Amino acid sequence: MTTDTAPHLTDTGEPSGGRATAGANASEKTLLVLEAALTHSRFSKVVESTGLAKATTHRILGTLLGHGFVALAADGSYLPGPKILSLAGRALERIDISAIAQPFVDDLVAKAHCTVHLGVVNGDEIVYLIRSDSDKPYRMPSRVGNAIPLHSSGIGKAVLSGYTDDSLRRFVERAGLAPRTEHTITTLDALRAEVATVRELGYAMDREENVPGLVCVAAPIRDHTRTITYGVSISTLTLEHTIDQVEAMAPMAIETADKISVALGYNA
Repeated sequence: MTTDTAPHLTDTGEPSGGRATAGANASEKTLLVLEAALTHSRFSKVVESTGLAKATTHRILGTLLGHGFVALAADGSYLPGPKILSLAGRALERIDISAIAQPFVDDLVAKAHCTVHLGVVNGDEIVYLIRSDSDKPYRMPSRVGNAIPLHSSGIGKAVLSGYTDDSLRRFVERAGLAPRTEHTITTLDALRAEVATVRELGYAMDREENVPGLVCVAAPIRDHTRTITYGVSISTLTLEHTIDQVEAMAPMAIETADKISVALGYNA
């Protein structure tokens, strides 16, 4: 393993800087080292990241190696061990996006006083997983389980913002751009321009492109792989809000999407 000049020690025997504090207990130190070893491949970087003494870090790494939470590559760098991979796989199998996202969706409904949807990409469509209504007397025509096109919906365009240009072209060749209303995007060039705007702004608009009289602003949700698979939208009627008023709600949609992304393991 790499050895470096010892960092300056504090009165507690731990190096100055880093993340550790004098009050960190054994469990906290173990978690610090585990996270650092899964983030940094070299011993010196693990020590630097945790702020722990080399001897302490070395001892904890030995325990993690012995129990399969960390593994050593041939060049001495650290890798996720079989135990941590097994636990990660089980955790991913148990992810329930609806249960994770619902509290954030409820908070957004309370702030926006509009219907909020959460959708997931399924093939070339978006399927609604959550629809939470506001205190307004009207109800959106959508329902959980509804499938809507990617190109004509706010959530769909938020998902498409994660596509490469080639993937976008292949999507259009495969699915087409059927007009849902007179406002629907129906050409590849127009869709490319729209997706570029979504990437730049961080949110997507549905300007009566899917259903006449309905508008929304949507933001992308990223999972632990940084893939945009989900989106969240604020939906309303044109009789209730102007396009500018809906677009002004974009920061709320983005904030909620970011919180759900973090809850799904996304790390910017």
